[in-house]
Amino acid sequence: RDQLVVRKARVDREVLLNTISTNGKVEPEVNYQFYSPLPTTVKAVYVHAGDKVLPGKLLMTLDSTDARAREATAESGVKAAQAALDAANHNGTQEQRQMAASEITRAQLERSQAQRDLDALVKLNLNGAASASEVSAARNGLQSAEDSLRAFQASANNRYSPAEVARAQAALADAEANLAAARMVVQQTEIHAPVAGTVYSVDAAPTEYAEQGKLLMQMADLGNERVRAYFDEPDIGHLADGQKIVIKWDAMPSREWHGYIERAPVTGRTDGSRNVGVVLVGIDDEDGGLLPDTNVNVTVTTSSEPNVLSIPRE
Repeated sequence: RDQLVVRKARVDREVLLNTISTNGKVEPEVNYQFYSPLPTTVKAVYVHAGDKVLPGKLLMTLDSTDARAREATAESGVKAAQAALDAANHNGTQEQRQMAASEITRAQLERSQAQRDLDALVKLNLNGAASASEVSAARNGLQSAEDSLRAFQASANNRYSPAEVARAQAALADAEANLAAARMVVQQTEIHAPVAGTVYSVDAAPTEYAEQGKLLMQMADLGNERVRAYFDEPDIGHLADGQKIVIKWDAMPSREWHGYIERAPVTGRTDGSRNVGVVLVGIDDEDGGLLPDTNVNVTVTTSSEPNVLSIPRE
């Protein structure tokens, strides 16, 4: 008991680091996900997970029978709406315009005949061969013929009101929007690669039924990835844009990747039993070795002091 153990250590100078470790998930910077645009079946799949593809490469085709039927129906709707708008802008269809012209011609003939009848009765009345009541009846007949002629002319020139023309224009715009949507669905039944990249997930097989909205495939440029890291709420205040990050993946323990905080948390959120802040981490030395949707360990250096005189903690 009279002896006291004394340890000695060599004083040295080193870099003193303050770090925080947490978990994160790898994700592509731009991820392309393809979904089934309608309930249908998968006709063919031309790639496998892990295949590298060029832009425009056909990846998958879906049965487009229903989609093309809807496209044809939408095209018919557009033509009908165009015809209705044309009729509204030109005071009726061609048949209606021809009928209106015929009615105006007939009304003009009837007015001319009524005018001749009136002139004849006026002369006869002067000679006492026609009564005043007959002349009055002829005048009424002429007035009726003129009223009918004006009505036919007004109908031929102003068959549709401005509100009816606006309604026809709106119907055409709606039909064209339906056609554009139908054509987009038809295009989506053939999935092409939008960019050069790697297909890293294939979730459908030939002849398989795919309900509307089912995720079919994912691809991305795996040379441009980032990590979405989740730091506990007490650590958020120590984080800032640009801080250095070390990334490790348990599947490849001998390797590590380096990056930096692209975007520090701007709000907290609940993740299971944790209150966390989400940090986007850019990767400086990405080489495609990190796979999307894998879990990684993230260590951020929040402060660094060089040339610190130090001894071991114990």
